[in-house]
Amino acid sequence: MSRSERLFELLTLLRAKRYAVTALELAERMQVSERTIYRDIQSLIQSGVPIQGEAGIGYLLQPGSHLPPLMFTEKEMVALELGMRMVRAWSDAELAEASRSASTKILSVLPDKRKSQVEGFPILVPDFHIQTEAAKRGQMLRHATDSQLKVCIDYVAEDGNASQRILHPLGQVFWGKVWTLIAWCELRESYRNFRLDRIKKMVILDESFETNEAKSLTHYMALYVPPEHHDN
Repeated sequence: MSRSERLFELLTLLRAKRYAVTALELAERMQVSERTIYRDIQSLIQSGVPIQGEAGIGYLLQPGSHLPPLMFTEKEMVALELGMRMVRAWSDAELAEASRSASTKILSVLPDKRKSQVEGFPILVPDFHIQTEAAKRGQMLRHATDSQLKVCIDYVAEDGNASQRILHPLGQVFWGKVWTLIAWCELRESYRNFRLDRIKKMVILDESFETNEAKSLTHYMALYVPPEHHDN
C-alpha cells in the first residue's frame, strides 16, 4: 500500500467514527505501527484536515467539518454497483428506487475512466425491479419495524399448516433466494422466522411493541447465527 493510499484509508476510518479513536486501534486496523499512525495524523493535520486529539487519548474529526467527496478504488466501486443492482432486483420498490438514485449520484461524480470501468465490468445482475407480493410485504414490514408496530399475518408453513400470528417484526434476512422475517411471536412467546412468500395476508396493527436486550435482532443474531456470519 502506498503512503497516499494509507492516508486515504486512515481518513476513511476517522470519517466513520463518531468518537475518538486511539492510535493503537487505528494501527491494528491498518496493520501498521503506532509510530506510523502518529506520523500520518500529523501529515493529515498539516494538509488541512480538521483532526482533534492527541497521542494517548485518541483522534476525531472535528464536528461539522466538510471534507472532499470520497473516491473509490475500481474494486470498491464495482462492489457498490453490484450490490445496488442486487437491491434493485431483489428488494422492495422503495429501496430499488433509492438504490437507483444513489447509483446515479455516485456515477455522476466519478472520473470518466472509473465510470467506464464500472459500466463495463463483466458481472451481470438483472437490475430491473420485479414487484412481487413478497416485495410489497417486505416494504410494509420495514415500515412496521421502523415504527415498532405489531403485525398480524396469515401464514402457511412448509408442511401446509395454516395459522394466524401476531408478531413483533424485528428485521429481515435475505438468503439469496427468499426474504425471511425475524420476529417475536406472541403465540409462541419466542423468536420465529417467516418466509415472506408464505405470508398470505398481512395487516399492520395500531399497537406498538418495545425491544430490549432479550428481544431484538441483535439478540437473535447472538443466539442463533454463528459469529463468523455476522456483519463487521
